[in-house]
Amino acid sequence: MQLPKIERTYLKEDLALNTFSDVQPCFDELLSREISAKEAFVQWLKDLSELEAFLEENGAWRYIKMSINTADESLTASYTYFVTEIQPKLAPLNNALNEKMMQSAFIEELTHDPAYAIFFRSVKVQLDLFREENITIEAYLAEKSQEFGSISAAQTIEHQGETLTMQQASVHLKSQDEILRKDIYQKMAERRRSDIEALNDLYTDLIAKRHQLALNAGFDNYRDYMFQSMGRFDYTKEACFDFHEAVAQKVVPLVKEIQLKKLHKLGKSAFKPWDLDVDPDGHAPLKPFQNGQEMLDKTIEIFDQMDPYFGDCLRTMHAMGHLDLESKAGKAPGGYNYPLYEIGVPFIFMNAVGLHRDLITMVHEGGHAIHSFLNRELELTSFKNIPSEAAELASMSMELLSMKYWEAFYTNAEELNRAKIEHMEDLLKVLPWIAQIDAFQHWVYTHPTHNQEERSAQWLFLGKKFGTGLTDWTGYEDLQRSGWQRQLHLFEVPFYYIEYGIAQLGAIGVWKNSLMNEKEALEKYKSGLALGYTRSLPEIYQTAGVPFDFSPQRIGELMEFVDSYVKTLG
Repeated sequence: MQLPKIERTYLKEDLALNTFSDVQPCFDELLSREISAKEAFVQWLKDLSELEAFLEENGAWRYIKMSINTADESLTASYTYFVTEIQPKLAPLNNALNEKMMQSAFIEELTHDPAYAIFFRSVKVQLDLFREENITIEAYLAEKSQEFGSISAAQTIEHQGETLTMQQASVHLKSQDEILRKDIYQKMAERRRSDIEALNDLYTDLIAKRHQLALNAGFDNYRDYMFQSMGRFDYTKEACFDFHEAVAQKVVPLVKEIQLKKLHKLGKSAFKPWDLDVDPDGHAPLKPFQNGQEMLDKTIEIFDQMDPYFGDCLRTMHAMGHLDLESKAGKAPGGYNYPLYEIGVPFIFMNAVGLHRDLITMVHEGGHAIHSFLNRELELTSFKNIPSEAAELASMSMELLSMKYWEAFYTNAEELNRAKIEHMEDLLKVLPWIAQIDAFQHWVYTHPTHNQEERSAQWLFLGKKFGTGLTDWTGYEDLQRSGWQRQLHLFEVPFYYIEYGIAQLGAIGVWKNSLMNEKEALEKYKSGLALGYTRSLPEIYQTAGVPFDFSPQRIGELMEFVDSYVKTLG
């Protein structure tokens, strides 16, 4: 795919960001510029958008490079400098620009365009939330939250003379050799135990600072602040509570049914923690590829079959070096697609070790990447700043839409069937986890002065509601109490999690549509993604061919569909 370079029309082509003084003149000019016509106001918005894209991409590259190699102190220092020295200076200037924008006499004319109406709505929220005293707190939080990545990246174990990351070690938890599984799990457990206190202290600190930030902005708690800050205009906290209850009632019983069958096959009355990932039929772990390059090549093959445009997106990223796919020592955990608004080509980061879940991560992040490409030509950077509920619709739909073409990874029909069953069962299992993490956050931030014992008790209480009660944690109770510590989002992106559940329901609907008419479903999917954030969430979902609906009734209907599909696979 030959993409024309997005030329700078406002910033100098050789502009680099070493210190804040490099961009200070741009802010001064935008703030002082006289705007006497609608056309001049639109141009001012475009120039501001170009500056925003430049700044966001500069911060993005610092984060990407740091997460690839957390052991390189210079990379961490570069990112830390951005969030502690540059971002705090940007905050009051961004607020001044927002004030200038919203005071424009031409706002009303532009709001007839729904894209601008949504944009200005978000700017108004930013203005309402801005407090000078929160600048230092936000800088502190941006720096402090990254400690989770450093702590997690340093977690390794020794096995047969080899140092393994936690992702690499987890491969052995799928082994049919229970002695090996138990040995690996115990080593992982001991390593995690050494960080339980540090992660608890880190989280306690983050909670206190986030609560103070909310109080400064006039809110009773950080939960209510974040609902405003994240722009959750299309649903309420009560809708989240309904989601929690529906998952407990409609999804948990299906997961328990799956686990009971697995226990019966294993000949056990309860799982031990090292049994949760083993195949109950005695099969070796699915190994769909040997290395990152093979994974990429086969994913491109799948995307080509679905739509050549999809495959071209990944080819372009590969050619530009915008992929870092394999797990290695010192690399931060997890996976992400980072949109790069200035260059217009995103970056995929992940920790592949050769398992089926890595295939899922690859197509998931590939869905995000395609979303970025489809938004590339939108007029303003803010139009490309997608709300999570829409962003995850892109990625989770791609997981399911790609299933039809998994023969590229699984030439054996039995393994292909296993892969589909495993994915559908994982889809069911993750919904209770999403509900538990989200419910946990609601409690944490509405009880900000809780102690660590109360936090653990609440996590265990929610575990009973959203779990199946079929795992025996004897001897590992401390890891059960601290199970939340493995979720990056709690530390780095608070309240960003229920979006996965909302989007998963939408994705099932997109996939269901594709089973009836794939071509039409894919066109609607692309049309929905191409909107960026120029329409409301209900309109984006509707354009993609599904309702924006995560009510108990909708959840029940979709779970019946998934359950019946799984049963057809065996």
